Order: sequence, then structure tokens, then C-alpha cells
Amino acid sequence: MILAVILVLIVIGSVLFHIFSPWQATPAASNWGSVDETLFLTVAITGLFFVVITLFVAIAIVRFRHREGHRAHYEPENRKLEWWLIGITSTGIVAMLAPGLVVYNNFVQVPEDAYELEVVGQQWQWTFRFAGNDGQLGRSDIQWVNFENPLGLDPRDPNGQDDKIIQSNEVHIPLGQPVKVLLRSKDVLHNFYVPQIRGKMDMVPGMVSWFWFTPTRTGSFEILCAEFCGVGHFNMRGKLHVASPEAFTQWLSAQPTFAETQATSQEAQPDPLVRKGRLLAENNGCIACHSLDGSKSLGPTWLGLYGKTEQLNDGSSVTVDDAYLKESILDPNAKLVEGYPPVMVAYPFSDDDLIALIAFIRSLTQAVPTQPSAQTDSPPKGNAESLVREGRQLAHKLGCLGCHSEDGSKGLGPTWLGMFGRTETLNDGSTVKVDEAYFRQSIANPNAAIVQGFAPVMPAYQLDEQQLAALIAFARSKANRTEIPADSPTPSEPTSD
Repeated sequence: MILAVILVLIVIGSVLFHIFSPWQATPAASNWGSVDETLFLTVAITGLFFVVITLFVAIAIVRFRHREGHRAHYEPENRKLEWWLIGITSTGIVAMLAPGLVVYNNFVQVPEDAYELEVVGQQWQWTFRFAGNDGQLGRSDIQWVNFENPLGLDPRDPNGQDDKIIQSNEVHIPLGQPVKVLLRSKDVLHNFYVPQIRGKMDMVPGMVSWFWFTPTRTGSFEILCAEFCGVGHFNMRGKLHVASPEAFTQWLSAQPTFAETQATSQEAQPDPLVRKGRLLAENNGCIACHSLDGSKSLGPTWLGLYGKTEQLNDGSSVTVDDAYLKESILDPNAKLVEGYPPVMVAYPFSDDDLIALIAFIRSLTQAVPTQPSAQTDSPPKGNAESLVREGRQLAHKLGCLGCHSEDGSKGLGPTWLGMFGRTETLNDGSTVKVDEAYFRQSIANPNAAIVQGFAPVMPAYQLDEQQLAALIAFARSKANRTEIPADSPTPSEPTSD
């Protein structure tokens, strides 16, 4: 009897909790209220089964309890009852699944007048792309992904030249306009999820998934990754801002086009031959073994290599010139530099590719400063504003902003806001001033000095002198900002309007 009473109380408590629960879904900010209706139908059907089955168990406990002189009726088979149970259960399952299939079908059947928004996910940040004035997104493919073109747009496709590139975790969309969301992943499985618009879809590497929605009210809504994608998964967040069509048009017009981002990269490295050589080095894995900043690696560093005299394993010496570099690329074991193993494979580059690759290596010798810039804290020469902008774009391309926030909020690594010039406590109890030398060391060898409270998960990056200067200029530009108060909500907390 006591067990039967407990089961009845559980049923009553569960129903009352659902009715008066404070944790109800927020109102939908899009046309997908049907998602809520489907979920409610699922809860109603499963709830009905829960109530009926639990009450049946309570009645059975009372009715068929043990009593002297009474014996349970033995009935090993009841076909009529079995058919009733099969029919009721099947009806319940169909009633739960059918509406979801209908809603999902509508979810991916995009209206012809929908505005296209491409979302690209990578650990642990978001990048966005809109079509330009021609209304068409340019082609994209993994074969075109490189340092200068992180989204992999076809540089020869005229439709992609005016595409708007948003290298930020925040994006704007127009109110009342159907939006087709195209989803791509550059590395692992992600999931683009905006709870208030009831939009959620997996992002699978190697394919493009999509859904659509129409925003129905203005506001800022949190973007989340709803698929575990690594140690920084919790920090893969963004903002979706729904604005009036006029405000959206004004915001979009201020965003750079693909052609402009490529021009910025060309300004950073104006020589097209050197730029081609760098892309060849990146795409063929050369910089995985040959550092660009002088740090020790599996092969000799390329920084200052050209024109230097190297000692070989056989005791002879050689001057690093065009002929030596060409021979070392085509036949790496012909002349091995002393202290390095014979692990490099031969690369059958064409003459044009060899000329470009050697031009890039030569440029790294020309970029060597007269005094090691790692020992100075003076701002880098050149256009400071342009260098800071280049540094921020570089931080986004490399995924730095996925772990190091710009606004003081907690991330997988220390925030960049107010970092430069600060004294940090390390895991071994020592302290270090965050200056240019520390930045260079942390980029080339992140595990050398780990800030207290953070995990050693950052990979090493091989950057050239220009890129290091740009990143440091960006970090320096954040030095004199105000930290977010500890008792105030961080920008990562969700808002609905």
C-alpha cells in the first residue's frame, strides 16, 4: 500500500511540476514555433504514457497484493491484450514521430527569396559569409583553403570576389527576411545552435548542411556549438544580432569583401612570387619542419638561412644559395646539414614553384632585424592601425580568438584584454611580464611558460617576422582597455532582446 501511495504522489508531483515549472522555453524569435508545438506534443504523449503506466502499477499493487486465501490468476498468454498494447504503443510512436518529420521537411525546404548566410565553424570560433551585390556566393572548396584564404573561396570565381567576409563571432541579419543558413566545418564535427530562433543543425567536415528561418523580432541571441568539439567546446560562442533591414544594410556595407581581404594579405606581402612561395610551403607541410622564426625544429630554420654557410655531416661546408636550395628540395639527402636527420622526402616541384619557394626563403633572410626584436618593447614600425588590423585578422585565421577573448571574458586561455604589460603568475609559481619577448616565446613554444590556472593545450605556431609583429601590435592595442568587472555578466551570457 505504501508503495502504491508513493507512485500516485510521484504522478501528481510530476504533473504539477510541469504545469508550474519556472523553466519554460523562451518565446521563439523566428517562424519555428512549430518546433515548440512538436516538442509539447512529444511531452504530452510521453507524459500520458507515464501517468497511465504508473497508475496501472499502483492499482496492480493494491489489487493483486498478497492476501490469505487468494491466489493470483495464471494467464501466460492474452492475444487480445497484446494486440491492444501493440496498437496503442504504435499509435503513440507515430503521433510523436510524424509531426517531427513534417516540421523537419519544412525546416530544410528553403523559400526562393531566402537570404543566404554561410557559417563556417572551426575550433573554437565562427566565421560568416554573405553574398555581395551580385546576390551569389562564390564557390568554395578545401583545395583553396590556405593561410590567406581560410574559408577556401575559389580565387578565380568572379561571383566570390564581392562576397562579404565576417571574421568575427558576431553576425547581423535583417528582420522579417527568410535566411538560408549554409553550414560548413573546417576541422571536426560542430553544431550551429541558436536556441531562441529554434535553429540547430550539425556541421559535418566535407559537406554542406542547411536550414532556414525568418527572424520575427529584433535582439541579440547567443550562438552555441551543441556538439562536443574539443577542450574549447564550452567557449565556442557567438552572437546573432537581428536588426532592421536598413540597419543591416548599413552594417553589411561596412564589412570587407573577399577581394579586399586578399588585397590586405597582398599588402602585408606585396611580392606575388614570395606570396606564392609561402603558400607552397604551407600547403606542402614545409613549415612543420622548418621554422620561420629561428626556433629549433626537425630541419634548419628558414629565418636568416639564405646566404649562410652551413656545416654538412661529411665535414664540408656549403653556402646556402639558389643552387643549394634547389638541390636540397629535389634531392634532400645529397647534402645533409650537420645535426639534422635524413628524414626529408624529395618534392618534384616545377621550375616556377622552385623559384617561388626560394624567393620566399630569401625574403626571410631579408626580414631578419639588425637587433633581435624579441628583446625590445618598442612598437613595431609602419602603419600602426594597419598592423593592428592585420594582427586581428591573423588571430582570427589562426583560431587564437577561439581561446583568447578580446573582451575580458574567461576562455580556454588568458584574455587579450589588458594582457600586454601585465605581470602573470605561472604554474611553477614564478612570475613573468607579458612583453614582446614573452609573446614570441609563447607563440613558438606555448608550454615553456604556462599561466597559472590554464591548461597546456595550445599548439606551437611557426610565424614569420611580419606576422609576429602584427600579432604583437594587436595585443599591444588591447593593453590599456578596462577589464570586465568580476560581478558583471560576461558577453557570453545569453540575451534575448
